[in-house]
Amino acid sequence: MEEPLPAPPADTRDADPPHASAATPAERLSLLVERERVARKGPAGSLDERMASLSGALRRARLENAERSAAISDLRAAEIARLEMLGEALSPVLAQVPRDCDIFDVGVAPAERPRLFIDQIGFVEMDRDRRTYRFLQDTRHGRVTLRESDSIDDLVEAITSYIAHRLIEREKALAVDYASGGAAQALGVKIAAARERANERENDNSLSGKTTRAAAFIAEFFGAAAFFAFLAVLAAWIYRAYLAT
Repeated sequence: MEEPLPAPPADTRDADPPHASAATPAERLSLLVERERVARKGPAGSLDERMASLSGALRRARLENAERSAAISDLRAAEIARLEMLGEALSPVLAQVPRDCDIFDVGVAPAERPRLFIDQIGFVEMDRDRRTYRFLQDTRHGRVTLRESDSIDDLVEAITSYIAHRLIEREKALAVDYASGGAAQALGVKIAAARERANERENDNSLSGKTTRAAAFIAEFFGAAAFFAFLAVLAAWIYRAYLAT
């Protein structure tokens, strides 16, 4: 006769300990909370391990940020160098600009987006490839591109033409101001002369008025003195003629 197989051992992982049935409700609740804490801990490791992992991630992020900033700084320095080379190539052209013309102030502005300003409305900046020059101008209808090339000679030619046109516009503006301002200037001179003559007349009138008033006061004073003297003489004669005897 076959012997009976032994019974499989009971799964006691979630079973309460032998004395659990005799434990108080508070002890059973504490045991359940401890099991949940152990189950939630999972494979993430301890708190120290997680903090060490975050510190390493922060160090790596800082290094990447520094490398990115250094790369951006190097790119900006390269853009500024290219724009300064273009400015040096424009020096012979700018030397021929009339000395009394102050509308051109060529210089590199090392901002976040470096630019070589020709005047207040025209400037050169680098394209996204950091090799192509873009000559731009601000107009009343928006910003327009005058020339785009990776050759300094092309940009020098375009900027020279731009400066020539700006000088012609300046000459026209000066001619219009002179033509329209000549009559206005003459009229202003006439008005100023008329005002001066009016002021002189007013001064003369005021002076003559003061003189007239002074002369009238003197005449009135002497007239009054003469009248009182006549009265005194008349009174003396009457006294001698009629009252003295």
